[in-house]
Amino acid sequence: MGISSVLPLLLLFACSWAPGGANLSQDGYWQEQDLELGTLASLDEAISSTVWSSPDMLASQDSQPWTSDETVVAGGTVVLKCQVKDHEDSSLQWSNPAQQTLYFGEKRALRDNRIQLVKSTPHELSISISNVALADEGEYTCSIFTMPVRTAKSLVTVLGIPQKPIITGYKSSLREKETIILNCQSSGSKPAAQLTWRKGEQELPGEPTQIQEDPNGKTFTVSSSVMFQVTREDDGVDILCSVNHESLKGADRSSSQRIEVLYTPTAKIRPDPPHPREGQKLLLHCEGRGNPIPQQYLWEKEGSVPPLKITQESALIFPFLNKSDSGTYGCTATSNMGSYKAYYTLNVNDPSPVPSSSSTYHAIIGGIVAFVVFLLLILLIFLGHYLIRHKGTYLTHEAKGSDDAPDADTAIINAEGGQSGGDDKKEYFI
Repeated sequence: MGISSVLPLLLLFACSWAPGGANLSQDGYWQEQDLELGTLASLDEAISSTVWSSPDMLASQDSQPWTSDETVVAGGTVVLKCQVKDHEDSSLQWSNPAQQTLYFGEKRALRDNRIQLVKSTPHELSISISNVALADEGEYTCSIFTMPVRTAKSLVTVLGIPQKPIITGYKSSLREKETIILNCQSSGSKPAAQLTWRKGEQELPGEPTQIQEDPNGKTFTVSSSVMFQVTREDDGVDILCSVNHESLKGADRSSSQRIEVLYTPTAKIRPDPPHPREGQKLLLHCEGRGNPIPQQYLWEKEGSVPPLKITQESALIFPFLNKSDSGTYGCTATSNMGSYKAYYTLNVNDPSPVPSSSSTYHAIIGGIVAFVVFLLLILLIFLGHYLIRHKGTYLTHEAKGSDDAPDADTAIINAEGGQSGGDDKKEYFI
């Protein structure tokens, strides 16, 4: 190798390793670099940071490799692809954020079974990293050892999956109009997740999400609280806390807390049958609702003392109604949360039956039967006339065919008119 060919290379290394390193400008002159004194750059960085502007040494842009940034969920698999148009008879190389070589061409350099070769050609080097951990996050470098060395960076972002949220703060049943405070917390998200609240299908406004860094310095713990006054409609309702995070890709990750609300009872009286009549059996149902459910029912009739009935059963029974049972009845439903009184006015109607659906059904059936009988009678009448007419025609033809038959103009020859050829009377129908 001649001195002329070695000199540029020596100058390149000398400038790269100098404390105040230099570059050549586009005019062919060396320019100083801003390198700190006493620091040494790696060989790849030193060579790649020096640009030789001589026309003989200018590298084509086709030799510049390119990559792309990747985002992967912790535990997943990421594929790193590096491509170059003009490889200049050199191989591509992948190295990790710690500048450890992973693959040089198709040759494995780091013993990590999670890292596998996907494709190796002069123009492409692709590798995969499975079961990605948070520690794998960082800048990965693809290099091609041309002169100078060219590199491309791929930033790998690892998403931390948030844990299922935990709801605290609910201890026991609440009385109506009491205030409840619930807290929700989820750890392990990266970046920090967001928390939302719902009450059944209704969105529940909560406090803004609080963010705290986990001890590992990479993930975050988020928390939120919600406060509201409970009503009887909230009894048995689920309060949901949900985590929203890009690593979940729309999947639901939530926890729920069912709350119990104690409230005073209500009641309503329902008659069975709805329109009672004299002589019928009647049941008045006192339908109580509450938490806890009413345990005692007191039946009264206005104007009559003492109470009619005190029982745990909610029905008042009248085995045989009469007019004297008419009046206003009250039912008081009682639980340990209080009591409620409902009223019902009973009017006993006359015993005459009210047209029912069964009688209507029978009337329809009777009408159909009568119509069918009517059609049959008409059919029989027409059939009778038909048979009579055809029988007369038949007898006329018989008479014309016999020797004793009269002329065709004769309608009826009776006994008084007589007939030659015999004493017997004959009738003929034309």
